[in-house]
Amino acid sequence: MTIIPALEERFGAHRVRSIQNPLHPEQALIFLYLELNIPVTIMMTNGLSNYTMPVSEKWKGREHAELYFCLPTYWDMDDLENPNFNWVYHWIFRLETFVREKNTWFGPGHTIPCGNPIAQISNTMKQEYLIFLDPIFMEDALQPLEFADKEVHFLSIVPIFGDELDYKIGKGTHKIVRKFIAKKIDERLDDYRVSVLRTRMRFF
Repeated sequence: MTIIPALEERFGAHRVRSIQNPLHPEQALIFLYLELNIPVTIMMTNGLSNYTMPVSEKWKGREHAELYFCLPTYWDMDDLENPNFNWVYHWIFRLETFVREKNTWFGPGHTIPCGNPIAQISNTMKQEYLIFLDPIFMEDALQPLEFADKEVHFLSIVPIFGDELDYKIGKGTHKIVRKFIAKKIDERLDDYRVSVLRTRMRFF
């Protein structure tokens, strides 16, 4: 089963493009080009939802998901040599491969480190971890898809800083999400954002 017809029905066929990952051709991807209150480009896995994730009892009904990045409009996604852009191709492939090969699952609030040893994602994206979240900015547009045999949810992939990870572990996913929303931060990738926990500098 493919989710493309359902996405085309929801958004219009002209806004949905299927491609092979140019850096990992064995992976199928979907690009969504959406005109919301601002233009948005979504890069999404294409077919991960065919895999039934072995979810815990708490998350029954969330066995099927597609992962997505919400990309900045100023990024040139055809500039495949630029490590400040191309990391999303590597990571979306790595994440889909991991969940399938390890026979595991991703759900809201799950986090992974960026590398071993842990390092910032790129020269411009200085976060060191990724967290999976339900859509925030895309909440209305990416409501779950209903099929006869399953419900497909969408999980955003969001870079976070180490102190944000610590806060999430200590306070819970809902608390860090509330911090994001209060600071007008969501799943849209932003090369320039700082930690939501950073305090203002004081000058004496």
